[in-house]
This record gives sequence, structure tokens and C-alpha cells, in this order.
Amino acid sequence: MERYTSIWDMYQKKGMSRRSFIKTCTAMTAMLGLSPSMLSDVVEAAEKRLPVVIWLHGMECTGCTESFIRSASPLPTDVLINMISLEYDDTLAAAQGEPFENHLNEVVKANYGNYFLAVEGAVPTSADGGYCMIGGENFLDRLKTLAAGAKAIITYGSCSSWGGIQAARPNPTQSVEIDDIINNKPIIKVPGCPPIPEVMTGVLAYYTMFGSIPPLDSRDCPTQFFGNRIHDTCYRRAFFNAGMFANSFDDEGAKAGWCLYKLGCRGPETYSSCGSLRWWQGMSYPVQSGYPCIGCTAKNFWDNGPLYSRLPVYAGIQLGNIDKMGAFATGAMAVGITAHMATSTIQKKKRDAKERRERKEAVAKQAADNVSQEEKK
Repeated sequence: MERYTSIWDMYQKKGMSRRSFIKTCTAMTAMLGLSPSMLSDVVEAAEKRLPVVIWLHGMECTGCTESFIRSASPLPTDVLINMISLEYDDTLAAAQGEPFENHLNEVVKANYGNYFLAVEGAVPTSADGGYCMIGGENFLDRLKTLAAGAKAIITYGSCSSWGGIQAARPNPTQSVEIDDIINNKPIIKVPGCPPIPEVMTGVLAYYTMFGSIPPLDSRDCPTQFFGNRIHDTCYRRAFFNAGMFANSFDDEGAKAGWCLYKLGCRGPETYSSCGSLRWWQGMSYPVQSGYPCIGCTAKNFWDNGPLYSRLPVYAGIQLGNIDKMGAFATGAMAVGITAHMATSTIQKKKRDAKERRERKEAVAKQAADNVSQEEKK
């Protein structure tokens, strides 16, 4: 396979026009949610060398990779071939064995301090880290070695970001998140079980475009994708505000699409793009399918159960007493109706009085006109 040093280099070698290259950069600018004024910055970045990426797999189910390869915008093939230089991934690679491990060593040596390390899976630390062995080296030691030469680290999924199900009670392997082991490198956390495909590829696209990590929140998650709660973008929010909740999965409220908060929905405290990007090319997401959010991007979400138990009375930020919301909404509606009726009654009385006054004035005017005409005769 022909290798390219940049996106622009790829376009040139394939005989594609500069116009096509600019159109691609324009699409990338829109996909990243950037202002059109930043197009020139995106073009400049796309002319630079493709970032080298090494992708490690620790204790995980490979669900994050399964999600990654289902991205629609950009396509994973575009990311892997045209946007990054993926030099090592023991799941996606065709190569294997000693030659592949030798290649990893050569890549690290040639790009020390400049490559990007992607990590999927938690880090098992019990038994001296004697898990996930590759070529006689366990994952714990391999992570430390490769992180030392990395420019930055991206943690894909809740396992590498927070420890995941491996770190849930009783955690027999003593699994931990990446920054419990590595704390001297910039870390971009992309939690989720698994993360949304376009979030995974979008983070890499940002790095490719600008050569730097995206803006992060207090949890080290990209604000571009984790800046809002699902509660803030949920189409059922109007029912929440009105105090209209489903109380079981088969009641009339559930069938009518009412809020799933009382069925355990973690949307009010979960930061993710599910309500805006959704899943599988924007087709749907759990809440849309009638299933409450389980908060899979939150730390220790496996232990924050049972998943069907509603959040505490005072949950999240400015939610107030949920049980009183329906009564408050109903009371407010009743007050509103009463006030409207009273106002309407007063207005009607005013209109009736005005009409009576106008009729009297019209009759009087007509009588005066008749008298005037008689006098003229």
C-alpha cells in the first residue's frame, strides 16, 4: 500500500485536484463544528505530515474498536488511510508475530516523543500486572514503555478512561484507569461503553487538523462532544419539565413517549453527545428507543446502580424535587387556567359594555339625523 505524508500528499499522488482537496477540508471544518473562518487553518493542517498513532488494547471487550469501524463521518477507512498513520494495532492489523513487534519498536524509535498513543481497555495491576501478555510483556509494562515516548494519550471507552466493568466491585484484577498509571502526559478521555463512532473518529480528525489536543473539560473529556448533558439535548425534556413521567415500561406514559427519569434514566447527570449525534449515522439512541440512559460515560457507572432505580430526589444541577414537579406543573396549569378564565370574563364584560355604549350612540345619532331631515323638509 502506498504511504502518504499528509492528506494533501495523498491527493497529489492520486491525481486529485486542489479544488477537491479544498472541498474535503471544507467538509472537515463543518464536521468538527468549526467556524467557516477557520477553513484556512484546516487547509494548513491538512498539508502537514500525518500523525503517527499506536493503538494498544488492554483489558476490554474490543467494543470500542467495533464502534470505531462503524463511523459514518468520517469513514474509518478515511481516518486510517488518509488522516492518520496507524502504525500498530494488534486488532486491526493484518501483520502479526515477531515482525509486527519489531515494526512497533522501529516506529517508536523513529518517532519518539512525537507519536500519538491510543489506549482501549483498563490496566490490570494485580499479580504484578501479569495479564494481557504480548510477546512475553504484560500490558502494564507495555503501557509504561510506550507512554514514555508519546506526545499525548487518548483513552477510548470507559474502561481505559475510568476503569470500566473490570474495575467494578469486587475488581479481582485490581484494574485501574490509564491516568492512575500515567500522569505526566496530556490525556484525552473519550468515555462510553462504547463511545459514539463519530466521537472516536472526530477526536482523531481534530488532532490531524490542528496537531494539538482539542479543548477539554474538568474531566479531560473533549468539550466538543462532552460539553452538554443528555438531559439538555433530549427530545423528551418537555415532558420532564411538565412532570409527565413513565412509571413502567408498558404504561401509557411510556407508550406516549414521556420522560424516562423515574425508570432510572441518568440523562440529567450524564455528559455525552447521544441526544445530538445519536448512533449509527444518527438513526437513534437508547432514550429514543424507549430505554433510559445508563450513564455509560460517567465514572464508575457500573457501580452506580441498580440501573433501573431513579436518581435521588435532588439530582444533577437545578433539577429540584422531581416528585413535586408534576403537582407543581398541574397546579401552575390550574392557576393559569383560572387566571385566564378570570381575565377572559373581565375582557368580555368590557367588550359587552363597549358594544352597548356604541349601539346607544348609534341609535342616538340615527335619531338626531332623522330629526334634522324632518326639519329641512
